[in-house]
Amino acid sequence: MLLGGILHPEILRGLGQAGHGAKILIADGNYPLATRSSGNSVRVYLNLAPGKVTVPDVLEAIIGCTPIELAEVMTPDSGEEPSIFADFRRLLASSTTAMPVAGGPPDLAILKRWDFYDAASAPDVALAVSTGEQRVYANILLTIGVRDPAL
Repeated sequence: MLLGGILHPEILRGLGQAGHGAKILIADGNYPLATRSSGNSVRVYLNLAPGKVTVPDVLEAIIGCTPIELAEVMTPDSGEEPSIFADFRRLLASSTTAMPVAGGPPDLAILKRWDFYDAASAPDVALAVSTGEQRVYANILLTIGVRDPAL
């Protein structure tokens, strides 16, 4: 029996096989995970039903146990910022494992849709998680940092 914040065996396997510089994709319910994620990644389908499990749920669990040095998001063609980005910033700011960049947590790096798809399909994506998140453009690509020796 595990006592950590993540119990899902495939997510643990994906995280355990990843290291510094590897990436983690957390995708909304509309994201084409089967065709727009790396063939090298451990794919986990948590999209039980619409709205169950959400991207912030998975993000919170992952940043609770993994150092993050970069967070990339997909922006709509309109350039309007999706409301979920505020949730991402709040969670990253409250994380004790997010690596400080210039004195604070990593901000969101904005990628255009097709650039995000290319990044999420790259061979360095170790874990790809599909959720039941219903908000659009609610995808986030995390880059794993290094473990702080003090932790």
